[in-house]
Amino acid sequence: MNFEFSDEQQLLREQARGFLTEHCPTSVVRAVLDGSQDWDAKLWQKVAEMGWTATVIPEAYGGLGLSYYELAIIAEEMGRSAAPLPFSSSVYLASEAIQRFGTESQKSTWLPKLASGECIATVAMAERAGRLALEQLETRRDGSSLTGNKVPVADAVIANVAIVLARSEAGLEACLVPMAQKGVSIEPVLTLDNSRGHSAMALNGAEAQVLGDRALQEDEWLRLLDGAAVLFAWEQLGVAESALTQARDYALHRFAFGRAIGSYQAIKHKLASVYVKNTLARSNAYYGVWALAESSDELPLAAATARVAAIQASTFAAEENIQTHGGMGFTWEFDCHFYYRRAKLLSLAIGSEAVWQDRLVSALADQSVAAAGEPHGL
Repeated sequence: MNFEFSDEQQLLREQARGFLTEHCPTSVVRAVLDGSQDWDAKLWQKVAEMGWTATVIPEAYGGLGLSYYELAIIAEEMGRSAAPLPFSSSVYLASEAIQRFGTESQKSTWLPKLASGECIATVAMAERAGRLALEQLETRRDGSSLTGNKVPVADAVIANVAIVLARSEAGLEACLVPMAQKGVSIEPVLTLDNSRGHSAMALNGAEAQVLGDRALQEDEWLRLLDGAAVLFAWEQLGVAESALTQARDYALHRFAFGRAIGSYQAIKHKLASVYVKNTLARSNAYYGVWALAESSDELPLAAATARVAAIQASTFAAEENIQTHGGMGFTWEFDCHFYYRRAKLLSLAIGSEAVWQDRLVSALADQSVAAAGEPHGL
């Protein structure tokens, strides 16, 4: 089985990397961190013009109709540049939710706007920091209105619409909530990476429309999160690769006692360990995107494996990058903290490492049960 990308997909990678190198250098990330905005609106417009926001949206709704393989490539390059954009919220989660669960009318209304980048969407799931317990959701829908609280909600300040998880008499529901209304109030919350703003969302009789024409099964929503986990894994892999590259380059050019510090065993072993974790994460990310693109029954296992490996690789690479730079690595003037901030933030998106470790164990247990039930070959 070939897990490498095709020549056309490799060309997309080169184009994406060249585009972000030109339009999203570290000075752009620093400007957002130093400023009062949570994102770079001009960069978002350019990304939308490249068609990246439309990657997997069907052509019938104004999208490109490409596969998750192409989206994974773009996700990795987004992570590599630590782009200050709501890409994961709008593309990995909200667009996917509307595609999977929306009615034809809802798809026709929202997907073209999401594909063009005209509309930014987010997903509001958790009601407190920590694990997402679907059976314990307190946000309620009564008629066409929602009441409850969600925190943290990524990119809520800049989103036009949110997909809000709630309960009603019918069961678990995903609701479309326009953000510009009196029933929705947003309060920013402090996170380690303020180039991706997060907020607390209070819903007080907010006007909402149920996404789709029926209540959701919990497994359906978890399947959506599995897909998002794979794409987050590719983005985290990009963060890890940038951190390793930055550490390597510094080690080759920083001299101590007449020698490049990269010639010392301690640094060599440190960077080798980062490389090993990154390589393992990439292997698992390939497995994950294959399962996602091919709609494999192995997706829960592949997604959890990719997610755990990517969290471990990105945080380890970001930490070792700072350590390789020594005392200067901890300063604001150096760029090391860009990747550390983004790695830590992404490690908590859609659930922490502990959440996905639990899901990995459950997926392995399910696989064992399924294998035990199959007849043995002769």
